[in-house]
Amino acid sequence: MNHRIDTKNMDDRPSGKVIVVGGGIGGIQCAMDLADTGFFVYLLDRSPTLGGIMAALDKTFPTNDCSTCIFSPKLVQVAANPNIEIITLSRLLDLKGEPGRFTARIQKSPRYINMEKCIACGQCAQKCPKKVPDPFNGKLGVRKAAFLTFPQAVPLKYALDAEHCLYLTRKRCGLCKDICPTGAIEFDQKPETLTLDAGAVILSTGLEPALTPQEGEFGYGRYRNVVTSLQYERMLSATGPFAGHLQRPSDNKPPKAVAWIQCVMSRDAARNRPFCSSVCCMYAAKQAVLTRSHQPDTETTIYFMDIRAHGKEFDNYIDRARHQHGVTFRRSMISQVYLNPENENLIIETFDHHQNRKIEEEYDLVVLSSGFKPAHDSSDLVQRLGIVSNPFGFITADFDEPVSTSRPGVFVCGGMEAPKDIPETVIQGSAAAAEASALIETARHAETVSLKIVAEKPVEDQPRVGVFVCHCGSNIAGVIRIPEVMEQVQKMDQVTFARDFMFTCSAETQQPLIDLIQEHRLNRVVVAACSPKTHEPLFRDTLQKAGLNPYLFEMVNIRNQCSWVHGSGPDKATLKAIQLIRGGVSRAVRLEILHDFTHPVVHEALVIGGGISGMAAALTLADQGFCVHLVEKDDRLGGFARNLFETLEGDSPQKLVRQMEEKVLRHPKITVHFGSRLIAHQGHVGAFEGTLKTLEGNHGISYGAVIVATGGQAYEPREHLYSSDERILSQVELTRRIKQDPNWAKSLQQLVMIQCIGSRNPDFSFCSRVCCSAAVKNSILLKELNPDVQVIILYRDLRTFGFKELYYAKARKMGVLFFRFIPEQEPRVHKDPAHKLLVDFYHQSTYKNLRVEPDLVILSTGIRPHVESEQVARLLKLPRTQEGFFMEAHVKLQPVEFASPGIYLAGLAHSPRFISESVAMAKGAAQQAVKILCQETMTTPATVAQVNPEICAACLVCVRFCPFEAPFINADGVSEIQPAKCRGCGICVSGCPRRAITLKHSTEDQINAEIDGILKSIF
Repeated sequence: MNHRIDTKNMDDRPSGKVIVVGGGIGGIQCAMDLADTGFFVYLLDRSPTLGGIMAALDKTFPTNDCSTCIFSPKLVQVAANPNIEIITLSRLLDLKGEPGRFTARIQKSPRYINMEKCIACGQCAQKCPKKVPDPFNGKLGVRKAAFLTFPQAVPLKYALDAEHCLYLTRKRCGLCKDICPTGAIEFDQKPETLTLDAGAVILSTGLEPALTPQEGEFGYGRYRNVVTSLQYERMLSATGPFAGHLQRPSDNKPPKAVAWIQCVMSRDAARNRPFCSSVCCMYAAKQAVLTRSHQPDTETTIYFMDIRAHGKEFDNYIDRARHQHGVTFRRSMISQVYLNPENENLIIETFDHHQNRKIEEEYDLVVLSSGFKPAHDSSDLVQRLGIVSNPFGFITADFDEPVSTSRPGVFVCGGMEAPKDIPETVIQGSAAAAEASALIETARHAETVSLKIVAEKPVEDQPRVGVFVCHCGSNIAGVIRIPEVMEQVQKMDQVTFARDFMFTCSAETQQPLIDLIQEHRLNRVVVAACSPKTHEPLFRDTLQKAGLNPYLFEMVNIRNQCSWVHGSGPDKATLKAIQLIRGGVSRAVRLEILHDFTHPVVHEALVIGGGISGMAAALTLADQGFCVHLVEKDDRLGGFARNLFETLEGDSPQKLVRQMEEKVLRHPKITVHFGSRLIAHQGHVGAFEGTLKTLEGNHGISYGAVIVATGGQAYEPREHLYSSDERILSQVELTRRIKQDPNWAKSLQQLVMIQCIGSRNPDFSFCSRVCCSAAVKNSILLKELNPDVQVIILYRDLRTFGFKELYYAKARKMGVLFFRFIPEQEPRVHKDPAHKLLVDFYHQSTYKNLRVEPDLVILSTGIRPHVESEQVARLLKLPRTQEGFFMEAHVKLQPVEFASPGIYLAGLAHSPRFISESVAMAKGAAQQAVKILCQETMTTPATVAQVNPEICAACLVCVRFCPFEAPFINADGVSEIQPAKCRGCGICVSGCPRRAITLKHSTEDQINAEIDGILKSIF
């Protein structure tokens, strides 16, 4: 399916505006990617605020990052972007026109509060007499009929609940209108219908829990101590109904034993929900780990069928949950949950097949890991737009165009397409932005406005330091005593003003920060919060808006370095926080005004790897008008996908390769370098230079951005007699044999497939994600050819997540036999004296050792990083995991980016994944690259090293040591450092024997001052 329309041939230029429906993380990512690449965006959401499910989460797996901490900067950025218009309380009524020139009707419901007048003072909510159950907190707490959804809400404006407001329902009260200091309350607001023009529409309406009280699953809705997984997230959150103190809803007592029941409203054919919701196993493990962190003595037990930890580092997280945090995992089907009326505890009843008897266990609290369904009103929206959906309401896209819908010009991303984790949602958001950008690329910058730059104000000679301390919910304030910290901060020399905030990074806090900087004439700012790695750009931007140079900012990490590492020692954590802040203030006093460097952008890209991901990335860039160098080490494109005949869903990877190869080779913007390798790379973001080693010799190229798509390769088994017997094959080899000779396949009588070969072991801890689906696919193929063939699959956990679960169910109905094994009792493949193949395995349910004599043994081999990855990593200086996959900048919110600016990541180079996921990732990576390529000039940070030529001895130490080749000996015979190449690592500074080099923003004077400030409170 390919719906791309050639808008260049239209009589009129397409609209440079895009409508994004849904303001969760997928919609936000999509909107920002479009706005940052030259398009105007209308961002719609049916709620009063943006955020979706991610805004309700406490932490995220596998890093246990605070969800608010990593999400708030995104909310701030989307709110501040002049090319994004946020329209809340809105829904898309209909869409007319054609791709490139749509006309949409939007219904906007009244907020009953004038957003321009509202100053978010909260007086309306304080005085409102009407209390209602709070939906954001899972109705475990209450809010007022005048409300703010959550403290970091964007837009930060209150709203009135029309269903519960006493004035709107009964014409009584009206107190909020009387006390509002700005006259923002407007009871007479009416629904509006807006008409918007757009070139493309992107649907990102997200997910919601499928479990409702009406379902009555396991006592939910009847028993107060049975809660959903999303309710439990709010119970753990510092901004939740219990202020982060874990307690039972029935009596507010801390639970001593908590159980999680998996697959509630998932993998349940009886409720027409036979698919897997993909994320439930991992969020249950995360919640259990956090429970143990909150209350180490609490027993945590997870009842599950399969642990589906199919993502990068997920299996490691499960192992840590088991072995480090003491979480109990119990494989079991739950018969029922009933109430102990004496104490409102819950009794879980299961059947123990080993002992052949019923088992009952009692818990204080039961959490139901609910599956997901498309968000409310999604089915009506799909119907109104005339878009095809699957029987469960999701807009499932084709594997070759993973964000396209059945209606040209309308794209989909995130949970609306299928249940998925945050990184996959972010990736699809970027991919959808890429598709929309390609559709209307001739209208780039036609509708956008430029951000107003605030001029820097003169800085007084006398330092005036402002210190702002963050509670970070309970992440910091749950350990560090903030009042004690504030008392000491206010006593520090040269601190003019100090204040603490619940969430310093939230959108609501940025304007107060600007106001306080200006009101108190602050010329140095210290924020004591979390990691500068994720939040420093946000606060530097805030300083700029206040008219202050962004390099007059210092961030002190009292979360990672204090509360997180000293969680059991609040006294020491508090003292350490004070010391670190004192050091930060001392350093801030010596900060200097710096200015970034500007350079022109090379409007070409380099894509390393010509597999499906590399081709998809190259085409995405080229279709947006940018020239691409596609480097492939072999003499043909396609990579490992050329060996794949059919996907589980019946699609043809080889056909896709042929189609993409033809497009790539014919595209005038793409230059393919066959038989080539990148052997040299230098420069900086926006202006790189490289050398290709080709069959004709070395060849120099220039490019503004790089996409690494080096792919993966199949693990070559050493286990189970592979390569020593022709009857032992891999899944790929089996598929080839079946396709080449169906009659041979029909003659088979019995096969054994063994999973996790070369995966999930001490040498390679990753799950390879695709192996279970490969086994199910081939078992179905064999059964369709010969219904009498016996197929036995030996597995650890069957990981057919999402809609792949439907094929697992199909295989079982066709008679495929599935037997589980554990690592301590792996199957054994051997041969008897008559050369017959034998497979011995232990049957977990009957406690019996079984032996079969199959015709074939099929090994489900995992995916490994391509051997070329190591050379590319060294050349581009990119980090990799222990297993050899490239390491992204942030596992959740920057899955296609590296910490090194201008370099991006796609496909199997990142981790094992399916073809559709690789294509989406490639498109998403390309869209990030477009953010650079669409600019005329770029800036590089001022934090670079500088040589004092008066004392340089030209000893060449810096030239030899610098990993980025920034220093060189200039015409004057002394060292000079090119600012655009310098990464500010400081290696040259430490190595210079004459101390002739200074690293700006990390000078010796600044570092010594920080050390002295820290030590001052000790001695």
